[in-house]
Amino acid sequence: MHEPIPEYDPDALFSEAESFVRQCYAELERDAEIESRLAEIRREIDERGHYEHTREELEHGARMAWRNSNRCVGRLFWQSLHVLDRRDLETPAEIHEACCEHLEYARNGGDIIPTISVFKPMSRGDRQVRIWNYQLLRYAGYETDDGIVGDPDEVAFTDYCRSRGWEGEGTDFDVLPHVIQVGDDEPQLFEVPDSVIGEVPITHPEYDWVADLGLRWYDVPVVSNMRLEIGGIQYTAAPFNGWYLATEIGARNFADEDRYDMLPAVAERLGLDTSTDRSLWKDEAVVELNRAVLHSYDEAGVQIVDHHTVTDQFAQFERNEEAAGREVTGDWSWLIPPVSPATTQVFHTTYDHENRAPNFFYLESPDTLSG
Repeated sequence: MHEPIPEYDPDALFSEAESFVRQCYAELERDAEIESRLAEIRREIDERGHYEHTREELEHGARMAWRNSNRCVGRLFWQSLHVLDRRDLETPAEIHEACCEHLEYARNGGDIIPTISVFKPMSRGDRQVRIWNYQLLRYAGYETDDGIVGDPDEVAFTDYCRSRGWEGEGTDFDVLPHVIQVGDDEPQLFEVPDSVIGEVPITHPEYDWVADLGLRWYDVPVVSNMRLEIGGIQYTAAPFNGWYLATEIGARNFADEDRYDMLPAVAERLGLDTSTDRSLWKDEAVVELNRAVLHSYDEAGVQIVDHHTVTDQFAQFERNEEAAGREVTGDWSWLIPPVSPATTQVFHTTYDHENRAPNFFYLESPDTLSG
């Protein structure tokens, strides 16, 4: 399934382009170039129905999109985003290879580099690029007679991949293939090579039995199911990453009942009373899971941030934006951490939830996956 190309409205497109260019060039201290650039864009739209971003516009526009991402608490580092311009790639095989290069580049030996790979935009006359994966690394989920093995969140995607001939090993941690579609062609599947997969085995600084749970997680979270919109131009394939916030793994991926649901197993090993929620067994178990995640990534030399540090960083981001004369927008329900939110400053702050451009927006699931 493709995102529908908006009905062609040259004036509306130019209006969005103008708003972006004026802000972008002002921030880059290139005010003198604004009018000539706008005249060039107007000609491109009149002649071709769209316009192309310069390298500088693409780079700063992607960084602005991160800065405007209401659900992201890690925006302090928006200016460090490294933009890989992949707009020249045509085939699914080339795009898959670029995704693998993204993983290797962003990993950087564990000192993770915030990175985005931008492929061809959605425009009149061009074949739309779409990466079906939720993230470039993600574990399969298998429905079995004894329940789900692996990640329940990926059962539909795994079923689709298996219907196309892919077969994993049937473990809890089988990395899914990349599924890439160009135009109306049938999506192509590509096995992710072991050489670009980085995983961290989960251990604990005090409890040796945590290693016996057999948990692990991948190191670089590259989101690939969102479109990047800059100045009215929409990039439907623009996978991007920062580094992990530990609670994403320890309090959500491992802990949620509809994901790996590990709290009961951890509580049992801790000898906690699980017969009543008033014992706060879930709270104690989730803290120990998060301690394990932080310890394990530190031991592996992979960059990760805890929820206290990241919310302090977000406070600095707010101060920086105020100094720049910009108001911070945010989705409070996403900015607060899922562990001990009241101990962080964002819990006590309110935010305007307005979506500003440039920005990232969720793509609709392909029909095959949405049922």
